[in-house]
Amino acid sequence: MTRQADTLDLTPRTGMPSACASGGCGGAEPLLPPPPSFGDVRVNGVEIDPESIAQEIQHHPAPDMETAWAEAARALAVRELLLQEARRLDLTAEPEEDEAGRIEPEDDALIRCVLETEVSPELPDDDECQRYYAANQQRLRTPDLFDAAHILIEPESAEADAWTVAERRAGEIAQTVGDDPAAFAVAARTHSSCPSRQQDGSLGQVRRGELVGEIHEALEHMADGTTMIRPVRTRFGWHVLRLQRRIPGRTLPYEVVRPKIAEMLEARSWTMASARYIAALAERGRVEGIRIGGE
Repeated sequence: MTRQADTLDLTPRTGMPSACASGGCGGAEPLLPPPPSFGDVRVNGVEIDPESIAQEIQHHPAPDMETAWAEAARALAVRELLLQEARRLDLTAEPEEDEAGRIEPEDDALIRCVLETEVSPELPDDDECQRYYAANQQRLRTPDLFDAAHILIEPESAEADAWTVAERRAGEIAQTVGDDPAAFAVAARTHSSCPSRQQDGSLGQVRRGELVGEIHEALEHMADGTTMIRPVRTRFGWHVLRLQRRIPGRTLPYEVVRPKIAEMLEARSWTMASARYIAALAERGRVEGIRIGGE
């Protein structure tokens, strides 16, 4: 059973640089960090190999090596604790196959099996879903949309003078077309370096984050039906921007988002119940060198 993260979603790579050929970006196996100063880690007498902890560190980014080592050791201790419990319960798990055809490792299947067997999260009722809906209106909205268009004037070179010429040209176009949409469309077809010129410069209805930051920042301060007189610079060149209209997002109806809310709350409940179960296993057993739960 796959558990989703505690979130609610409503909505050219280049080649290696030449330095890689000399070993700067790969080649030899990476050196494993030395273990910090704390002692051995054991779970019911079974030692967690320091080399395994060092290998696990890559999955636990932390501000310092001591913290990363502790998090890696804790993760492997929890894994060993669950595997021991699965064997004690004499559980047998059938490894599953993912969408890419990869077979689940046997130990992972056992851990999944013991958690599915022993952990029973409380399912959210409608009242709990309603409370979440009422308290999270801003998260349950469709995104604001910007119906925008632009005219891109690219500099002829990377030189500062070329950028100055391109800026002057973009400013003249902005002054000429003003807020006239027909004049803007003609200018886009005539002057723009962007393929959008074939659609009169239209960028379509875009959300925040879909365009470069400089353009979105400018669009945020524009009124509907206007052209920005001052061109906006990005790494691509100078842009004459027009905002046709802003389409505000709206709060989605409860009946539309309820299944997503229930799924998220169930995943949260399962995570909390699993943490309590693991802490109880650690309390009943003997875990040395690392602390599990109760922190």
